[in-house]
Amino acid sequence: MKETIKDIPLGELHPFPDHPFGVRDDEAMEQTVESIREYGVLTPAIARPREDGGYELIAGHRRKHACELAGLMTMPVIVRDIDRNTATIMMVDSNLQRENILPSERAKAYKMKLEAIKRQGKRHDLTSTQPVQKLSVEQVAEEAGTSREQIRRYIRLNELQPELMQLVDEGKIGMTPAVEISYL
Repeated sequence: MKETIKDIPLGELHPFPDHPFGVRDDEAMEQTVESIREYGVLTPAIARPREDGGYELIAGHRRKHACELAGLMTMPVIVRDIDRNTATIMMVDSNLQRENILPSERAKAYKMKLEAIKRQGKRHDLTSTQPVQKLSVEQVAEEAGTSREQIRRYIRLNELQPELMQLVDEGKIGMTPAVEISYL
C-alpha cells in the first residue's frame, strides 16, 4: 500500500460518495475550529486519488469543514492508493468511534461496510454464499463490539421511510418498534 502525506488544497478534497455521517455545525465543531486555529490540524485526514482528479476523503470530513471555517486553504492528508471496498470499510470504521452518531448514520454505515466486505469476499465458484454472508455480519459485529442481531437491527432500519427514520433519530421511536415497523 503506497502512501504519502501531502498538504492538499481543500478544493481538491471531495466527500466520500454516500458518506453516511453528518458534518454538523455544533459545539464540537466550534471546538475543532478553535483547536485548528491554535494548533493546526494535529491528525491528517485520509484520502485516495480520484480517477477524474482530486482526492476522495475517507476520514476527515469534519476536519476539512473545520479547516474551511478556520480560513485555511490546505490540510495535511495521508494519500492511500486503495480500492473502493477497502476505502468504504476504513471510512465506516474511522467514523464509528465518534460519539453522538445518529441511528440513521449507524444504520447506513453498517450496511455500507457489510456490502463492502461481501464484495471483497465474492466467490466465483458454485458454492453457496450463505457462509460468506454469515461471516460478514459476524465480522461487522465483532469489530463494532456488538452482537450480530444488533447489526441486523441497525441494517434493517434502512428500510424505513425517511420520515420514520427521522423520528428514530429524534428518539421519538425506539429501536425495537422501528425495526418492527420496517417490516410493514
